Amino acid sequence: MIKLLAKLLRVLNSETDPGQISLGLCFAMIAGLTPLLSLHNLFVLLLVFILRVNFAAFLMGLGLFTGMAYLLDPLFHQIGLAMLTASSLESVWTSLYQSVWWRLEHFNNSMVMGSLVFSLGLFLPLLLLSNLLIRRYRQHILAWVQKSKIMQMFKASKLFETYQSLSAWRSD
Repeated sequence: MIKLLAKLLRVLNSETDPGQISLGLCFAMIAGLTPLLSLHNLFVLLLVFILRVNFAAFLMGLGLFTGMAYLLDPLFHQIGLAMLTASSLESVWTSLYQSVWWRLEHFNNSMVMGSLVFSLGLFLPLLLLSNLLIRRYRQHILAWVQKSKIMQMFKASKLFETYQSLSAWRSD
């Protein structure tokens, strides 16, 4: 747990654009809340590798959202069941099921459908909210910590010089 918190702080304090971190969290939400071995998760993983997304944020978010998915399974089932049994969408589901690709997606499973609809619905709000929170964190909290006397003393110490040299060596 402490390593995860340290990684989170490292990502938040890095020079990475907040949009890249937010996008990593949002893609992690889709992959984590939906069943892992789904066709759409391959597409999400492809997007993570193609787009400029913070991979560390993606991996941390994947762990977080995978754990949350088990708690939200009853809600996903209800959403999926409502979508799949809606009489107005019956012809859409029938025509999609005739395609091999959609059958591979397993969209006819209420858990897959419900979790996918839920995560896609939260994608944009989470993207905007996490982007705003990261910017506020960097603007207020990180700036305050960097200006504090304790941090100034730590930066002047030999320990910080050693840390800087080791972290520069490690990132190469």
